[in-house]
Amino acid sequence: MKTPYKNIYNVLKLNRFIVLAVVACALLSSTFSVWMVFNTNQKALNSAFAINTDGSIIPLKLVTQKENFRVEALAHLDLFHNYFYNIDASNYERNLEKALWLGNSSVDNLYRQKKADGVYNRLLQYSLVQKVLSIESRISENNGSYGFTTTTIFEINRGTIIDTYELVSTGNLIMVDRNFPNNPHGLLITNYFENTLKKLNDES
Repeated sequence: MKTPYKNIYNVLKLNRFIVLAVVACALLSSTFSVWMVFNTNQKALNSAFAINTDGSIIPLKLVTQKENFRVEALAHLDLFHNYFYNIDASNYERNLEKALWLGNSSVDNLYRQKKADGVYNRLLQYSLVQKVLSIESRISENNGSYGFTTTTIFEINRGTIIDTYELVSTGNLIMVDRNFPNNPHGLLITNYFENTLKKLNDES
């Protein structure tokens, strides 16, 4: 029994289909490869880097995040020290309440200590005005933990006498959820401590 020959046209159609399928797959593969190269190149162009002081490379995005944190931290410290030390008989309760939102129990403990020592009673009794003149803060980072040292210059107006003081305080900053308007920067002061208080002028 003889084996029948296949129809030559069917064989050619099958070969043409295979060739077209291979060409289509090759085009798709080439297009995908070109897209991947282009996409990778764009990401590389948009991801700039900065050189750290020790020579290591830091993504610029991380640098920007740290710069943003520094701006927020300085604003947070400025806000706190203004609320906590810029007080008089008419606003001290309101200002101190706002200041307590910006720190943890270390700030609350200092407030209670000052209250027990009669600081705020004297403010009321003698109508004292305590005015902040300047606030200068330095932020430091150590293994992801942020510390600060703040120098606050303020004056106490006793009517005929104005005394100027320099207060150096320290503490740490941690990130928390933002709570507008109570805590707009999403930071919390911890381990707050008044290190030194120095009088800058003599009584006259």
